[in-house]
Amino acid sequence: MTDTIPGPERAPGAESPLDAYSRIVTSVAAAMTPRVAALHVPRRGRDGWFSTALGSAVVVTEDGFLLTNAHVVGHADAGTLAFADGTTAPFHTIGVDPLSDLAVLRADGPTPSPAVLGEATGLRVGQLVVAVGNPLGLAGTVTAGVVSALGRSLPARAGSAVRIIDDVIQTDAALNPGNSGGALATADGEVVGITTAVAGNGLGLAVPINATSRRIIAALLADGRIRRAHLGLAGVPAPLPPALRARTGQRTSLRIVEVVPGSPAARSGLREGDLLLTAAAEPMDSAQALQRLMLADAIGRPLPLTVLRGGALVDVIATPTELHADD
Repeated sequence: MTDTIPGPERAPGAESPLDAYSRIVTSVAAAMTPRVAALHVPRRGRDGWFSTALGSAVVVTEDGFLLTNAHVVGHADAGTLAFADGTTAPFHTIGVDPLSDLAVLRADGPTPSPAVLGEATGLRVGQLVVAVGNPLGLAGTVTAGVVSALGRSLPARAGSAVRIIDDVIQTDAALNPGNSGGALATADGEVVGITTAVAGNGLGLAVPINATSRRIIAALLADGRIRRAHLGLAGVPAPLPPALRARTGQRTSLRIVEVVPGSPAARSGLREGDLLLTAAAEPMDSAQALQRLMLADAIGRPLPLTVLRGGALVDVIATPTELHADD
């Protein structure tokens, strides 16, 4: 009689699922760890004393630019990078965008070769992801998990301006303070998110790498800042009447609940209670859908809008202006 319980039969030399999982995580860790730096950012408190904020950053170009979170950098112009091999370098801040929680830094010294930026729009719930960062000051820390949910939203603020970061990635890969600004990578080693927050109860969030964030990163690299367009309205999702739903195939619109006096929305004739159906011929089914249009190339350009008002479709033209922190 045998003293052990036989395991599942495998062909000679076949890899077990656990071995395959370990191989993927270790290969991603080996590729990503050298490319993720620990950040030490000086902060001046209200009493004049300096403290150091900890975070992470990912090398994204051959010439030493790194990507991190805006909330990690804050208002600091410079700080120190520490890589997993023990090398350190000062950095200076190139550009910060609190409304996307992204920031670009440049190392004042040599850096490892860059990580490959992937595309978050192809992610699936349950997909394996690996987080690499600097939690609690422990450089080169690797955790693994899955994509727990997609399409989450995260509010961000700059002055009185508030924006919703949409399509945020939720993961159960363990994140702790200091992971912010680190990499969330897929099994093939591509960075699909910049870890940004610990949601609690074993869940973390990451800003996705997608078309919108790539435009923001490119603008920060080129200009050091983001210019955003502003209409001056607030809206909430609202269902379309059944007849219009059947006619257009669109189920949801954006009900305008506030129009700022003197704003582009007000000058165009938009009113509270209007149902905003389309902007630039794109369906407006959420505040995020409108936000995606409000980048620099929309400033000063006429924007065609279609609203439902009193049972009638009304076309208007609004010309967005530039968003300022006090708007």
